[in-house]
Amino acid sequence: MSFLSTIFGHNNEASDKIVVLDKIDYASAISNKKVQLVDVRTANEFSGGHIKNALNIDFFNAANFEISFSKLDKTKPVYIYCRSGARSQKAAKKLVDMGFSQIFDLKGGYSRWS
Repeated sequence: MSFLSTIFGHNNEASDKIVVLDKIDYASAISNKKVQLVDVRTANEFSGGHIKNALNIDFFNAANFEISFSKLDKTKPVYIYCRSGARSQKAAKKLVDMGFSQIFDLKGGYSRWS
């Protein structure tokens, strides 16, 4: 463990499993493939517009969050996004704890997408 990671408590294991992609790379990754695409915003935000084929699993609904993600395949990549990127980063860390090993987050969230 490096000196800086000791000071800041940086978890390398989590950061190795979470990749933040810009809009272009994210769009390319989710196009023409059946991927696990999840919008972690509220149902209200989701109904106001979302990326095509996204599942809506509200980050703020903790019980449902765990149940819903446990139904997904942990061995396959999961693509997540929220409004601006903050919630999806928290969600990504939770997913690492749940056993997901490949998490792709949309940089800037849905506000950058639309």
